[in-house]
Amino acid sequence: MFEVRRLRLLRELQLRGTLAAVAQALSYSPSTISQQLAQLEKDAGVALLEPDGRRVRLTPYGEVLAAHAARVLDLDEAVRAELASVQPGLTPVRVAVMQTAAQAILPRALDLIAQREPALRVEVAEVPPELGLFELNARTFDLVVAEQYPGQTRAHAPTVHREPLGSDPVRLALPPDDPEAELRDLRERAWVMEPEGTAARQWAVQQCRAAGFEPDVRYELADLNAQVHLVAAGHAVAMLPDLLWTETSPPVRLVPLPGNPARDLFTAVRAAATSRPGVRTVREALRDAMSELVRA
Repeated sequence: MFEVRRLRLLRELQLRGTLAAVAQALSYSPSTISQQLAQLEKDAGVALLEPDGRRVRLTPYGEVLAAHAARVLDLDEAVRAELASVQPGLTPVRVAVMQTAAQAILPRALDLIAQREPALRVEVAEVPPELGLFELNARTFDLVVAEQYPGQTRAHAPTVHREPLGSDPVRLALPPDDPEAELRDLRERAWVMEPEGTAARQWAVQQCRAAGFEPDVRYELADLNAQVHLVAAGHAVAMLPDLLWTETSPPVRLVPLPGNPARDLFTAVRAAATSRPGVRTVREALRDAMSELVRA
């Protein structure tokens, strides 16, 4: 008999690559994880791990068992979802949201959840979309609010179900008295953008290149409100989504980008959890909250 808890540790190691990363993600000590995986090897009767320098890696047997572990964890989640339908609200829903969704969508969504399912506990963390989608597969979160930019796609996994949330226009943000009106006129300006490796950064750089120049990215800030302050003070220009201005008047001058692009927002959940009542409640509330914003 294999314990689901130990199978999850093996799957986490396959995803994260090191015992230290698994320990940090699950708040265990590395020695505890090593002991549990050693017991799993005894249960399996084959070597699941082998040395790789100072680290360990999965053997071919370990890779096979990790793949089965993923399916076992999905089945475990599906069973729990069916049990939760008998008495909803017992299991918290863990949600990862990006900054603009946390500001513009989340408060109204929580209002709707409180009205529709007052016993449901919702736990929320602000997490970049790239990290949130990874942690969804690792079962740190049950639902993720993420984004996709025009002309770019995110990898689709058969174990993850996506649902559209809405569109959010992206515009140039300039200092209040800045006279420029075209992206191509900003080739000599300092830019503030999100960090390397994010979809937002990749897309923004591509827009500048399409306009005929390489942007001078002097400031890398994940916090979009901090970007707004830099632009408003005249230190940089940026490309910012309209959701930032849901509750406030923009302190910057907004200029349309070529083609009036908009990013697509979506929710993602593990396919095995789509029938879980709490997850459905949160997903519907987020969708309804976004719809209210669009109509406003």
